Amino acid sequence: MDQQPILDVRFFRTETGTEPVRDWLRTLSAAEKKAIGGDIKTVQFGWPLGMPLVSHLEDGIWEVRTRLDTRIARTLFVTEGGLMILLHAFIKKQQKTPRPELDLAKERLKQLRRRK
Repeated sequence: MDQQPILDVRFFRTETGTEPVRDWLRTLSAAEKKAIGGDIKTVQFGWPLGMPLVSHLEDGIWEVRTRLDTRIARTLFVTEGGLMILLHAFIKKQQKTPRPELDLAKERLKQLRRRK
């Protein structure tokens, strides 16, 4: 018997129809995409999860923490009604999640909620 996902994964879509996280993933190597995708899938099938894979940031925004060969990636998301919505993703360059990265995810969350 196949396990059913707890969350369905969706990419945040801008009002112009672009999907920033999907576009960002396309810029990465195949190995990096596989690692990030695997971690997102772990969250999708195992939610709720905590550290070291998932960390709560603020305002209902969570991050998937992916270790790549020489870098660290973060995928910021929210959960709403059985969905895991990928808001923003980036390569982390400092210890703490940079405020501009978090602010961008919060702005996308506001856009998402305005559409409902």
